[in-house]
Amino acid sequence: MRNREYGQFCGLARAAEVLGQRWTLLILRDLLVGPRRYSDLAAGLPGIPSNLLSTRLKELEQDGLVVREARSGADRSIVYAITGRGAELQPALDALSRWGAAEMREPREGEIVTEASLVSALRVAAVGAASAGRPLIFTVRVGDAAAHAIVKDGRADVGAGEHPAADLVITGGPGFRDLLAGVVDPATAIAENAVLVEGDPRLLADFVSIFTVPYGGTAPGELRR
Repeated sequence: MRNREYGQFCGLARAAEVLGQRWTLLILRDLLVGPRRYSDLAAGLPGIPSNLLSTRLKELEQDGLVVREARSGADRSIVYAITGRGAELQPALDALSRWGAAEMREPREGEIVTEASLVSALRVAAVGAASAGRPLIFTVRVGDAAAHAIVKDGRADVGAGEHPAADLVITGGPGFRDLLAGVVDPATAIAENAVLVEGDPRLLADFVSIFTVPYGGTAPGELRR
């Protein structure tokens, strides 16, 4: 029996064998955003040793969750991409992300926000997209990371990088998490520089009605003043 096997004929045990290794979930999180070169993955996971990243990618290939493929066109670089089997994990990873975020306030010392982690955070925060009105495009910047969200027809499509036609650009400051939790209302967040906005500041109220991450299981909107 391999040392990562539990010796039980159980779906949860089998999932833990595949997903329970250090860094595996974050590698999958990054690849769910889109295909990545090895160097892209290494840059987005600055704490992972190179030999461990290679090992995890090989394991994920063997488990059928990741595949290597050549990009088309002039760029023939080799990238790692999620498979259909791997993509089935997104709802589970989003649920874990939402659960973990409930107890997060401020970053711990040395913690950073990456492009993939910001995309993941916005995706799981989009609880109010179904009730959104007119189509809206948001760009969100946190530290060196940027992501965008296109809210249309009751859904939010979140992607990496800034959107050139954003209706509102939001730069998150120290109080951005409180805004998403409903502890601070949009007007106060702007007045206290918890966020900086470019565009119509009234759209920040639309943003927080769509993207919500309560603290500790508090119902969305319950804490809003």
